[in-house]
Amino acid sequence: MTFDTLGLSPKILQAVTEQGYTTPTPIQAQAIPAVLKGNDVMAAAQTGTGKTAGFTLPMVERLLASANTRPKGNYARALVLAPTRELAAQVAESVSQYSRNVPIKSCVVFGGVKINPQMQALRGGVDILIATPGRLLDLCNQNAVRLDKIELFVLDEADRMLDMGFIHDIRKVIDRLPKVRQNLLFSATFSQPIRELAKTIVNNPIEITVNPPNSTATRIKQWLHPVDKKAKPELLIHLIKKHQWKQVLVFSRTKHGANKLVKQLIGANLSASAIHGNKSQGARTRALAEFKSGEVRILVATDIAARGIDIDQLEQVINVDLPQVAEDYVHRIGRTGRAGAEGCAVSLVAADEYDMLQSIERLIKNTITREFVDGFEPDHSLPESRLDTRQPKIKRTKKPRPLTGSGQNKGQHQEKDKSFAGKKTPTNKKRPQQKASGQGKAQEQGQNPNGKPRAQNRSKPSGAPSGNTANKNRTRRPARQQ
Repeated sequence: MTFDTLGLSPKILQAVTEQGYTTPTPIQAQAIPAVLKGNDVMAAAQTGTGKTAGFTLPMVERLLASANTRPKGNYARALVLAPTRELAAQVAESVSQYSRNVPIKSCVVFGGVKINPQMQALRGGVDILIATPGRLLDLCNQNAVRLDKIELFVLDEADRMLDMGFIHDIRKVIDRLPKVRQNLLFSATFSQPIRELAKTIVNNPIEITVNPPNSTATRIKQWLHPVDKKAKPELLIHLIKKHQWKQVLVFSRTKHGANKLVKQLIGANLSASAIHGNKSQGARTRALAEFKSGEVRILVATDIAARGIDIDQLEQVINVDLPQVAEDYVHRIGRTGRAGAEGCAVSLVAADEYDMLQSIERLIKNTITREFVDGFEPDHSLPESRLDTRQPKIKRTKKPRPLTGSGQNKGQHQEKDKSFAGKKTPTNKKRPQQKASGQGKAQEQGQNPNGKPRAQNRSKPSGAPSGNTANKNRTRRPARQQ
């Protein structure tokens, strides 16, 4: 099968040929015809198998078919949402390459840069808008872009978008979209809860799964080195110098760890840069460009950049820290072995990361080969892996039972009893001893126990004797003589 058989126009085919592609990947061969027919699509495939072209090519083709309806000022015809700035820039580059021979105008917007140039770019209207959720909502709130004319809506890396807390922003964006539109969801992984949630966005979608869910490319060789945590930087430097790796992508779990690791690499005379969320957009773009050009040998990144780095012929990916989320491992190592090339993924694993390792091996349904490095044998041994093939349990929140009538009051009393269980309340304290009933009744009526009216209390200085005692001890003065 070739691209000529997929129904693309000659000018778009010319752009594809200029990029050096002749044969579509399996995901492209299935997704492009489905999108061209106007169907909603949910597509899952391994990272690096050409998913971006799987929706950009048919998107450009569909917009080109109705090119006579030019977008008005501050309007867009197609919207692509991406979770990170790097991924948004990557999609924008792909759209620009495939639409260079046709009258399709595109624009990319994301945070970390000034918003005014983006507002100016949208004034004339665009055919394709690529955006991150936060910056898109900022532009919408300032009336810099209108979304009620969108014809085609794309969620790239849909599982990550929905799973990372972007669901609220996505809902706000969807509320601004027209009811009738085409929806496309593309991702490397689709967990079952995310799949069910995504189905509430798309309408009768065509589901395309090229590879088993959460699987890794067979061309990527994976192994791990057991090592103590404190020896990881030294082992990393040893491996790079021993194997003479020229271009290495290193993943760290934290931003602080990435910065610290870069200093250690530079101290070992290895050129390195860091890319993470605390870096400005200019610094991130510059670091990525220097790494692609070979000016920088090692790029240390956090998971925020795992889905936005697209580098041809990248052979080495090293996990200095295992990711907290097992699915991120698939995206990390997917930066290598792209477009049919071979790659290597190495993980440095400490004993306290055993649970993370178990989750990863359970996800990919395979154990990762272990290799010990002489001189770096760990003091704290890493337990042997046991592949658990059971499906992970999905935690579901319990719905409260509806309470009506007397049952509601009963439930409220039970909740009140539970909330005060084991606590000292004022009613549990010892009450002062009650006086005799007659005495108490007399006090309530304002009388002394002997039945006489009670005298009004007068304020007395502290330490003064009581009234009865003072009367007894007071001596009567002699009567004045007349």
